[in-house]
Amino acid sequence: MAGFSLQKRLLDQDILPDSALNKEIHLVKKNNERLLAEINTQYRTNEELLFYLEKIIGKTIDASTTVSQPFYSDFGRHITLGKDVFINKNVMFVDLGGITIEDHVLIGPDARLITVNHLTDPEKRRGLRVAPILVKRNAWIGANATILQGITIGENAIVAADSTVTRDVPANVIVAGSPAKEIRKIDQK
Repeated sequence: MAGFSLQKRLLDQDILPDSALNKEIHLVKKNNERLLAEINTQYRTNEELLFYLEKIIGKTIDASTTVSQPFYSDFGRHITLGKDVFINKNVMFVDLGGITIEDHVLIGPDARLITVNHLTDPEKRRGLRVAPILVKRNAWIGANATILQGITIGENAIVAADSTVTRDVPANVIVAGSPAKEIRKIDQK
């Protein structure tokens, strides 16, 4: 798929506003913005939402996945969703760098997953750098949490509501705060 090759070409690159790469990004973005507007302008059943999301991301989504309206993305093509995923209302995927959500993940309302950052050099500030986010199996991202670029959330981990995740989260722990810190391990029975 063209989207995958684009995603690979974006990694470890400064994406400058006047570059050919930036123009290619905006062509995909323009089409997906129309589809996202169609999703969010009227009530849709989950089946209808998944139909639209499959067009946006360019991949099949398992029928066990549930997405609540409204759903937001700034790009759309670099999202991968596993089975039995639940995405609550007002979640924002800034997915240019790639967001992979494995099976059985829960994402609370108003959560943000952000794979893009602006360049720190003041002369290139409108440029971008991207890094993927991976949310592993059975993780739970709480309401209003923010996951920043390049982060992996470990299997069974919980990100508490209102947290900002700036470092990888190990498996089987709960993190909270801004920046998020481990507050305890999860007992496994």
